[in-house]
Amino acid sequence: MKLKILFFGDIVGKIGRKSLQKVLPELRQEYDPDLVLTNAENLAHGKGITEKTIKEMQEVGIDFFTSGNHIWKKTGAEEILEQQENRIIRPANYPEGVPGQGYQIVNVGTKKILVINLIGRVFFAEDFDCPFRKFDQIAKHLQKEWKEMAAIIVDFHAEATSEKVALGHYLDGRVSAVLGTHTHIGTADAQILPQGTAFLADIGMVGAADSVIGVDKENVIKKFLTSLNYTFVIPEEGKTVVNAVYLEVDSQSQKATAIKRVDKKINV
Repeated sequence: MKLKILFFGDIVGKIGRKSLQKVLPELRQEYDPDLVLTNAENLAHGKGITEKTIKEMQEVGIDFFTSGNHIWKKTGAEEILEQQENRIIRPANYPEGVPGQGYQIVNVGTKKILVINLIGRVFFAEDFDCPFRKFDQIAKHLQKEWKEMAAIIVDFHAEATSEKVALGHYLDGRVSAVLGTHTHIGTADAQILPQGTAFLADIGMVGAADSVIGVDKENVIKKFLTSLNYTFVIPEEGKTVVNAVYLEVDSQSQKATAIKRVDKKINV
């Protein structure tokens, strides 16, 4: 059986949510995905999540959410992550005792898809556990269920492309896809690695096009010029970029058979 998966890049603020509301019905019709995912760490005004924004995206048609280091920015994030019905995970390689789950098995009809969230260590101030070794721990813990999975998808939320590429090769043949998030800039390296793992260093974002990674450009430029702190503003209307990746996976072998970037610009 061929599984079809659509994974959107980081949704940045209200303008990103409005963009997804506008474009997802069209993309569903075009690609007919079995599962739709997105990274949600910037969902609520550019940083963090709320129950309202999660429900809004579920109503639009997002089936499952991954996240990253900004997931904690809004009050109540811990409670949202603990509620299974929200279908959201945080990076698995946070230290022990952090609320939420780092992976989850998603049922798609009779098929099971394992979604794993990891975060990089290069250029981050936080002291995360090793994402490479954390994956190995998860695989060992789930070794009985591993072969039952129709697909295994890894969201690697990281800054450095070198770290992303290295993890892609480390997991080649062991998972269906390694997809990068976090930088909000889509990369041009969509490929299927030699052992059958789809790879993309960064999916990109769903957010304001005339911006600096989704943020109004004026105050960002001022901060670079002066080294002073300026309030970052998220535009609420205008031209937007919608970045996603489309995957096809052979559910018998767990190997990817197709990967395609999906890039659109629309007005909201």
